Amino acid sequence: MMRSVVVCGPRGDEDVWDRYVRPARWPEWSPQIRSVDYPAETLAASTSGIVHGPAGLRVEFEVLDVVEQAAVRSWSWSVSAAGLRMHLRHTVEAAGTGTKTGLTVSGFAPAVLGYLPIARLALHRLVS
Repeated sequence: MMRSVVVCGPRGDEDVWDRYVRPARWPEWSPQIRSVDYPAETLAASTSGIVHGPAGLRVEFEVLDVVEQAAVRSWSWSVSAAGLRMHLRHTVEAAGTGTKTGLTVSGFAPAVLGYLPIARLALHRLVS
């Protein structure tokens, strides 16, 4: 199953992008993330790490691509936890005085549907 969500907010697109490409900043805006183990300061294709969530949940991830030099910047990753795998593509673009960010998630239908409300909350916090 594939689903998408788009959220707009007042935060500038440069700051939103910085909050995305620096995994150490993910807990600032994503309430389900406690910490991130990642070998570099910023995301790069073909790298991997671990997101630590509530109740000891560990989500392994691999960054598939990072597109920084475009009107719509994007990055995608594959995540795996509890035997489930999902693919997520994130986009960031300037929108008036703020930012529009998008997320497309594909994977096992119950996992995608369960993740979307959490993702929407996190994205609102990302752009606010």
